[in-house]
Amino acid sequence: MFCNLLYSYAGIRIGKMSSTTPKNIDRTQGILPQKEKGSLQPIPCEAIEEERRMQLERLAAGFRLFALFGFDEGLAGHITYRDPEFKDHFWVNPLGVNFGQICISDLLLVNEGGSIIQGERPLNPAAFSIHSAIHKARPDANSAAHAHSIYGRSFSSLGKILDPITQDATVFFEEQAIYDSYGGVAFDAEEGNAIAEALGDKKTVILQNHGLLTTGVNVDTAVWLFISMDKCCQSQLLAEAAGKPTLIPDETAVHAKAQAGSDLVLWASFQPLYDLIYKMQPDFLD
Repeated sequence: MFCNLLYSYAGIRIGKMSSTTPKNIDRTQGILPQKEKGSLQPIPCEAIEEERRMQLERLAAGFRLFALFGFDEGLAGHITYRDPEFKDHFWVNPLGVNFGQICISDLLLVNEGGSIIQGERPLNPAAFSIHSAIHKARPDANSAAHAHSIYGRSFSSLGKILDPITQDATVFFEEQAIYDSYGGVAFDAEEGNAIAEALGDKKTVILQNHGLLTTGVNVDTAVWLFISMDKCCQSQLLAEAAGKPTLIPDETAVHAKAQAGSDLVLWASFQPLYDLIYKMQPDFLD
């Protein structure tokens, strides 16, 4: 968990697990003071309830940001967060609620069999088939984000990965895979497993003729990677429409990725956006 990862940098340890059950999790427990605007200092979590609550706040904020960036598209799109205590369960948005209206209280808790443990609304079957497979295959991927963004889905039709044409794009250098076997809406487990297999050990996968999917050690990272990747798709589409972009050499791209693509930097890159949505729409905390 990135909360653990971040706090290990600061010498802070998460407290022991609680003894609750998934059905009895109280998502209102563990509320910590909100970060100060502009702060890039991790907030210490001393209990599992605090870590869960903090990441649920980021999950709800992530959906509001997706709406702000225009990533909402009907019933499509989902972001998940693996529960830090019950690791075969994950939190996800309900089907039929616009990203711009999602609050913490709306989120579903789902187990590995697809049963809704907490929440009143239906589960998107595609969200379950894709994200359950990814969380199962990748213990390090505590969050995954997918949406049908305009530039991401447009770029996905080209059947190729992003080139290192800008500093921002170097973050994705050697961190992309392609899933090139689009077979319709991913309602079955086989499709989800195939996407997870295509992702492999990369942070992102381009779903050909479909869109983008990003992962992260926490919600902050997965959401930031998606927003940045969609913008990089836009940049490459524009550059290729104007001419032939100049590629950053591989060695330089690797160096730039090391500078700007670490989990800590990716986490930090999300924080100004969290500050923005907290100022604009604080009701996501409800």
